[in-house]
Amino acid sequence: MNHYAGWKNALIVFFLFISTLYAIPNLYGSDLAIQISGTGDYEVFEKDLNAIDEALKVNDINFKSVELDNKNILIRFSDSQSQLTSKTILKDLLGRNYVVALNLAPSIPQWLSSLGGKAMSLGLDLRGGVHFLLEVDMNAVTAMAIDRYYNELRSTLRKDKLYKKIRKEDNNLVVSFKTEQLKNEAKKLLKKDLPELIIIDGSETALEFRLEISPFAQADARVNALQQNISTLRNRVNELGVAEPIVQQQGAERIVVQLPGVQDTARAKEILGSVATVEFRLVDEKNDAQTAVQSGKVPAGSKLYKFKTGFPLLLKTNVIATGENIVDASSSVDQDNQPSVSIVLDSAGGRTMLETTKEFIGYRMAVVFIENKVETVIENGNAVKKRSKTEDIINAATIQGTFSNRFQITGLDSSREATNLGLLLRAGSLSAPIEIIEERTIGPSLGADNIQKGLISVLVGFVLVLVFMAWRYRVFGLVANLALTINLITIVSILSLIQATLTLPGIAGIVLTVGMAVDANVLIFERVKEELKATKNIQKAISAGYEKALLTIADANITTLIASIVLFSFGTGAIKGFAVTLSIGIITSMFTAIIVSRAAINIIYGGKKIEELAI
Repeated sequence: MNHYAGWKNALIVFFLFISTLYAIPNLYGSDLAIQISGTGDYEVFEKDLNAIDEALKVNDINFKSVELDNKNILIRFSDSQSQLTSKTILKDLLGRNYVVALNLAPSIPQWLSSLGGKAMSLGLDLRGGVHFLLEVDMNAVTAMAIDRYYNELRSTLRKDKLYKKIRKEDNNLVVSFKTEQLKNEAKKLLKKDLPELIIIDGSETALEFRLEISPFAQADARVNALQQNISTLRNRVNELGVAEPIVQQQGAERIVVQLPGVQDTARAKEILGSVATVEFRLVDEKNDAQTAVQSGKVPAGSKLYKFKTGFPLLLKTNVIATGENIVDASSSVDQDNQPSVSIVLDSAGGRTMLETTKEFIGYRMAVVFIENKVETVIENGNAVKKRSKTEDIINAATIQGTFSNRFQITGLDSSREATNLGLLLRAGSLSAPIEIIEERTIGPSLGADNIQKGLISVLVGFVLVLVFMAWRYRVFGLVANLALTINLITIVSILSLIQATLTLPGIAGIVLTVGMAVDANVLIFERVKEELKATKNIQKAISAGYEKALLTIADANITTLIASIVLFSFGTGAIKGFAVTLSIGIITSMFTAIIVSRAAINIIYGGKKIEELAI
């Protein structure tokens, strides 16, 4: 009696080994680092690594290591001064095709990293960083929707020359007609082609009617604008090299952006506030770009642009379509199974594109990516904001046939380039204006202080529980303490494996788990005491204590688990962090309190003739 099969004990030992292994990475700290990545479809290579290493050595910068990993270069430093100085040097050295971002990098040994070992992801309140609350201008979304439907309406009614005049009034569209017949024909056509526009009841006069965007279409426009802005902000945040950024919706109009570990808050604001777009232009096939560069004279009706590689190209000044005309863009493959980007334009852009491609088949059309940035630079000891504008050609392909609002950009070098191009076209610009309404910065020192206080709270609670259990239940109490220790290690390992973000409320969840984890053992031990009074067989008392307490333990923990799942489902931010650690703690505590403690008791008392039980 009170024996586990060998395979059960082996399984428990294996579990404990894995838990310990994946909890170990949290014993290692983080290094001050600089992360370097390419912008857009630009990549970093071994030659860039060598150039960076040489530049740091020439400038006598103390650094730990320079490594190329996952298409990023990571440089580790021992002090913040070397980190900040290196950023300035490398930014000037590499140019605008690279992103040079301050960061914190985990200092986990290579052998442990190769096994998938990762430290817990720390939230903003523990790691330090910057928090933004952004609000999307929904009035602007409505205004843009009105403008879009204004153009759609004109295009639809112009085909049959139905309308006399269209005007905008208070987020409505008013259409006037010459005859009643034309008015009725327009109604029928709009119900068929533009069902999103509805006639306002009682708005009709003799030869005109008023249209408004349907509530469904308005809600859809707002949701799309919010989601598009979230997608765009996520792509921009990636330039900062943040390991675990949080960009999520809050309510119907707001977006929360949290950047743990970001030290350069000014750079974060610049990235979030920059505005980007694209333009489609015809290539000037009659004039030579190299000649224009050498002479310094650009032909009339043309403008000189460059690819990111620096190769020049002359483009016509007339713009065919812009990013505002793009409804959708996604990477795909063409008929020859080569990478491409599928583009969908609105009606106005499609009409212009149709007219252009009819006339210029065989000519090349270029896609120009334009980005306006605001950078803060130090001049004479003062912070000065400077606005800059970059214009790069990202593709120039030959027009093979006539197309309008749907077409493909081909001639791309790789599927990666196609994916990046689709991303730039689809999410390069914000679909609606945003405003920063709240900004908080948490310094690394405050984050470190929060970590220290959180650890102290866990340790104090842990030690007090250990002392109480050892005093109250003696040998059984020591077994419970062992189970509690293993439970804490298991929680840390699971949080590390799933990369759940640990916050201060999450630490509170762990502290609560420490107290709750021994509840199961208390129920078991008290049940064992009761059985000892009813029978003189100690082995039977131990076995009955564990078996009869199981249902009570399960009921208590399942109800708490349900509550934590509800918290996670409906809560946000800090509440989710608390719910995650609490849920994990409940599950692991049941395992350690029932299975692990039983295994330890079996080793101590199982199969032995015992006169007295230390409980």
